Amino acid sequence: MNKMKITLSFLTAGLLAVMSVNAQSLQDGVKDLYAERTQSAKAIFEKLLASNPNNNEATYWLGQTYLANDDVEGAKAVYDKGLTASNNAPLIVVGRGQVDLEESKIAEARQRFEAAITASRGKKGDDPQILNAVGRAITNVYDEKEKKGDINFAIEKLEAASQEKIKDKWLQADIYTNLGNALRKAKPGENGGKAFENYQKANQADPGYPYAYLRTAQLFESQKNWDLFEQNLNKAIEADPTYAPAYYQLSYYKMGRLDLAAAKAFAQKYKEHSDNDPQNSYLEYSIDWAAKNFDQAITGAKSIIAQTGGKAKARVYKLIADAYVQKKDTAAAREYVDEYFKRARPDEITALDYKLKADVYSAIPGQEQALYAIYMEGVNADTSLDNKIRLLDQGAEFFKNKGLRELEGDITAELLKVKPKPTINDWFDAGRAYYFGKAYTKSYDIFSQFVKIYPDSIYGYEWKLNNAKLIDTVKKDSIAVPDAVALLEFTKRDSVRYAPQISSAAYYLVTYYAAKNERDKVIEYLEVMKSATTNPDQIKQIQSNIDALTKQPAQQPATRPRGGTSAAGSK
Repeated sequence: MNKMKITLSFLTAGLLAVMSVNAQSLQDGVKDLYAERTQSAKAIFEKLLASNPNNNEATYWLGQTYLANDDVEGAKAVYDKGLTASNNAPLIVVGRGQVDLEESKIAEARQRFEAAITASRGKKGDDPQILNAVGRAITNVYDEKEKKGDINFAIEKLEAASQEKIKDKWLQADIYTNLGNALRKAKPGENGGKAFENYQKANQADPGYPYAYLRTAQLFESQKNWDLFEQNLNKAIEADPTYAPAYYQLSYYKMGRLDLAAAKAFAQKYKEHSDNDPQNSYLEYSIDWAAKNFDQAITGAKSIIAQTGGKAKARVYKLIADAYVQKKDTAAAREYVDEYFKRARPDEITALDYKLKADVYSAIPGQEQALYAIYMEGVNADTSLDNKIRLLDQGAEFFKNKGLRELEGDITAELLKVKPKPTINDWFDAGRAYYFGKAYTKSYDIFSQFVKIYPDSIYGYEWKLNNAKLIDTVKKDSIAVPDAVALLEFTKRDSVRYAPQISSAAYYLVTYYAAKNERDKVIEYLEVMKSATTNPDQIKQIQSNIDALTKQPAQQPATRPRGGTSAAGSK
């Protein structure tokens, strides 16, 4: 009797275990992973593998949970074990190739991807699941800064997968979404329309697939179309009321508009639909920051670091750094902003993050060169044109106020490269900054381009000459002479308006030819100087110089004229 009870107990336990595994399907785990519930997803995949160690899909997705948590070594261990157990199952080979990409082993990753595609090829062609996994792997790792992998190869395989007839609605939606992501990464700012079309196709394929709505929202976020941004986040929640990332984005959005009550409500929803993790309190402390309760924000964020054993996400460190900056305590902020940059993924860092770092380093004496490097790194890291311009403007203003004019010029010259259509003021500001920074050759080069772009503006001709006179102090093979002549030629358009420039250029030529004992040239440009003034005393003085030179024998050295001016302009 007792024996039978024990046997029945074991049978009951076994049945319950099977029912538990069946109740939590592979698809549930994938949905949890996409909803950023990586702990829950990991638990499901591990249960599936405990029930069936040969479940290749569970192995693949388990490795993806490790990668989602930036645990490349953990993913590698999962995939290496899976490759041995499955005799190189194609899906696991793709996962291992993604690990190779993370480790910058680009050639090895490509070999694995192509091997997986070849091994899974059937009579009807390539397996869309494998093509999607390959495209997803490259797209997830690829970023504008490091460019690991061939993003065009990803697009090619995802486009091929999208052409296949697929019964699995989720897979079809995932293919379209990954294709949209790949297109955006291949050409940021250009492929937005194509990406949008694919996100739309994803939601048509499976209206219950929330990730495509999130990506559509983020696309509109980049365009600052806030109505459609919010609308698509709400659609993501309608598709899946447990979709945590949408609540997170809505909380942040409301926070930015200082609707803190709504931000708190969405933060609570995010917490309800996320794993049990101390880091889920991040939004609450961010709301403290938005309410200018900086001490509370700092204390709360530091508690996350303590509770996670120093494994908090990068954004937690940024929150602390920014709160300290808001409190004007940049010394305390430096440790946390540096830690943020150590921990953040390349695609996570924006130009505004570099602005924060610049705010910290600008308050530290002797960090000017490091600060310049920060500005340049920020420009290279961010794909938003507005962010790049904002960062460069801040840098130029900072170096100008510090009297570091050459660095101001370097920053402003970078602005000329970044802006699609730099204005005349942009060009002038760059050249002028270099001039007052005594970087005369750089200034000369800027104004040489200025003359080509704006041939009808006198400023290019005038400032080329200002620089040329300082570059060519030896007066041998002078570059200033042709620049002075070019300026005088330009002033013929309006001799009254440009009288100061005529006087300045002619005076330079007078002194140049006087040093070379060329009396006739000296007289020629003294006449030009005289024509540029209506002041009787100046006219009289210049004429006396002309008369004196005319009386001298041509071979005698010409004397330096008295009077005249040579102005280089004002700051």
